[in-house]
Order: sequence, then structure tokens, then C-alpha cells
Amino acid sequence: MKTLYPPKIILSLPFVLLMLLFAAPTRGAEISASSLESRVSQLEQKVCVMPAVNNGDNAWLLTSAALVLMMTAPGLILFYGGLVRTKNVLGTMMHSMVLMGLVSVLWVLFGYSMAFGEGNMFFGDPRSHFLLKGVGLTPNSDYGSTVPEQSFMLFQMMFAIITPALISGAIAERMRFRAYLVFTTLWVTLIYFPLAHMVWGKGGLFNWALGGRIPVLDFAGGTVVHISSGVSALVCALMLGRRIGYPREPMPPHNVVLSLIGTGLLWVGWFGFNAGSAINAGGLATSAFAATHFSASAAALSWTFCEWRHKGKPSVLGAASGMVAGLATITPASGFVSIPSALLIGLAAGAVCYFCVTKLKSRFGYDDSLDVFGVHGVGSTIGMLMLGFLASVAVNPAIGNTFKAGEQVVSLGGGMAQFLNQAKGVVFTVAFAAVGTFVLLKLVNALFGLRVTEEEENLGLDLSQHGESAYND
Repeated sequence: MKTLYPPKIILSLPFVLLMLLFAAPTRGAEISASSLESRVSQLEQKVCVMPAVNNGDNAWLLTSAALVLMMTAPGLILFYGGLVRTKNVLGTMMHSMVLMGLVSVLWVLFGYSMAFGEGNMFFGDPRSHFLLKGVGLTPNSDYGSTVPEQSFMLFQMMFAIITPALISGAIAERMRFRAYLVFTTLWVTLIYFPLAHMVWGKGGLFNWALGGRIPVLDFAGGTVVHISSGVSALVCALMLGRRIGYPREPMPPHNVVLSLIGTGLLWVGWFGFNAGSAINAGGLATSAFAATHFSASAAALSWTFCEWRHKGKPSVLGAASGMVAGLATITPASGFVSIPSALLIGLAAGAVCYFCVTKLKSRFGYDDSLDVFGVHGVGSTIGMLMLGFLASVAVNPAIGNTFKAGEQVVSLGGGMAQFLNQAKGVVFTVAFAAVGTFVLLKLVNALFGLRVTEEEENLGLDLSQHGESAYND
């Protein structure tokens, strides 16, 4: 049989390998020492210039962004959809669904620029990141030194989506869809984006970490998200007026099961909302995660026992409302307080929000359909003010050594001084959101009309505004 390789060639292979082995250093010696040093220096310069992206931090931020989006769809969609009557299910769900597209487009055009671009103390230059120019895979050290700025941008966009969606709970079952789209476009542009810049943007009026004048602590959106939407929701409810038949006719939720599923999704998504606001996967994210959970737990119990004592029976929907109240209330404080403080905030949230949804609402007679003001507006106001006394330097050391008044470092730990700072932020947000919403609603009403006709309202928004029905027999 004929072999593939002659024996002599096989025997000679070890000698060839030895020659190549000893020849390698000789070839390498031709490269001068100065050339090697030059190349190493160039590599070191490149490493120093390129900011380091931490894959773990980036993975957590992207996961958190997805969790916050889940809070809108399907979380808020199911929560709100289950609370309205059968004839308005799709119309109510559409209020949240459409914002995922609308606000995302606005964010790309000028929203991110107004919220996080360079500007004055009230808003960023809308042209600075037009079509997200300059927002790439390199970290922006002002907002997240270990994650791509594009990841930060996506995370913050999810906040911009859910905030106006919260308002829709107050105008459910009676607002024209066209008017809703125009109002929401104006609201996020003129109220949400500026507030986000003032609280979180570089040089913003209330930004304690990046050159603000009034150091207001708001970890994940007490002012920007919940107080602004809650107060705006109340103004919307007052200006639109009551639903036909309210409060004489009973208007029970058509499907509490859907609302409970939505509540569960909101609770899970809220971990991304609050813990994701640490912008890294470190200890602060863990602390915010824990505070979020224990506040929601305490608020659910607090609301339940208040209702049990007041009405004689604890309702499932009441427990769910308490959970949401606890989550909204801890949001501004989640990155600054200890677990015992979070429990205290949750207990206060459940009791006070229950009082507002039952006593206050009936006393003044406004028709906030899904209790946006009583849960989100009042809840986060409580959280912001309690944070003034409960903020802990041990939980978040940055609040003890970052803010400067002139050349002097001022601690923002709990006390009367920080309580007053928090109160200033709350009062400004309430006034800004209330006046701004009033003006915008007046404008939209003059142009298009806010409310559907009596015939359309009796028919239901599903058919009158969208030409379809959620349940076909």
C-alpha cells in the first residue's frame, strides 16, 4: 500500500520545527526597543481615552429599562383597563399604548435634548441631541460613567412614556382621543421634559449632584413623574367634569382580575424603575430594590386595615391600591433611606392615600376616575416630605459630600434644612404642573374640544372613538 507522506519527510519535521523555533527570537530582535515602547505608549493612550463600559452595569440598566416599559405595557394597561366599564376598556388601554409610540418619537426629536442636554436651569437646548446626535455607545460621565449614554437615554425614555400615561386614569371614559393626543404632546414637551431637566439634568434648578441651586432629593421621580402627573390629573378631572351619572350611578370595575394582574406587573417593574435609577449594579441598586419592596408591602397592609376598619371588609382592589400607593410614595426616597424608614413611609402612604381616595374625593366631589391624584400625587408628596427627615448618609454617602453652597460642602442628610428643600421642590412642581396643565387644556379645548358628546359617552369610547369593542358576544 502506498503511504501519503514519505518516511523521510516525516522524520525531518522535528528538525524543521526546531529551526523555526530558534529563528523566531532572531526575527523579533529586529524590532527595536524604541519601536516597542512607542507602540505600548500608543495603546496606553487609547485605553485612557476610551471610557470603560461595565458590562454588568449596562446589563442591569437595559434590564431596568425593559422593566419600566413593562410597567406601561402590559402593567398599566391591564391595571387601568380592568378598572373601567366594559364599553371603555379599549379606549382606556389605548391611552397608554399610543404613548409608547408618540413619546418615543418626541424623545428622539427633542425630548432627550430638553431633559438632559446642555442648557439653562430650566431646560436643555432642544437642538443639542436632535435625532439623538452624539448619543452613542460612549458613557456620559455626568449621567453614568460605566454605561453607554444610549443605554441611559433608553432608560430615561421609559419614564417619559409612563408619566403621561398615569394622567389618563383621571380622564378615563370621557375625553376625545384627538384632544388627548394633542394635550399629551404639549404636556410632555412643556411640563415633563423641563421638570426632568430641573431635577436630573446637568445644571438643573433642583439637581443636587450636578450644579443645581436648590438641592432637592428625588431618586426616581417623585416630583418629575408622580406629583406632576397626579396634580395634572386632578386639574384634568376638574376641567373635564364628572362622568354622566357620577356619583349617583354605580360604576364598578368591569374586571378586577385584570387589574390585579396589572398590579403585579407594576410591582415587579417598579424594581427597574427605582433600583435601575442607581445607573449601576452596585450596592445602591440593592438598597433601592429593598426599600421599594418593603414600602409596597407596608402600604398594602396599611390600606387594607384602614379599609377593614372603615368599611367592615377588606377588598382585594383596596390591597392592590395600597401596593401602588406604597410604590409611588417610596419612589423619590428609594435611594436615600434605610429599610426601617421605607416601612414607615409605606405605612404612612397606605393610610393617607386611603383617606384621600375615600374622604377627600367625596368631600370635594371631583371625578378622578382611577384615583391618580389620591394615589400618585398625594403619595409621592408624602414620600418627598418624609425623605427630608429620613435621608441617610449611611445609605447614600454622596448626599453627605457632593452639594456645595459656595465653597462649603453641605450635607443633605435628614433634618429641617433638607425638609425645607424638599418642600420647595414639591411646591414648585405642584404650581408648575397645575398652571401648565390648566393653560394647555384651555388651549386644546378651544382648538378641538376636550370632551366627547353625551351620545358618544353613553355609547362608550371603544365604539365612538375607535370603532371596535373589547368583548364581542
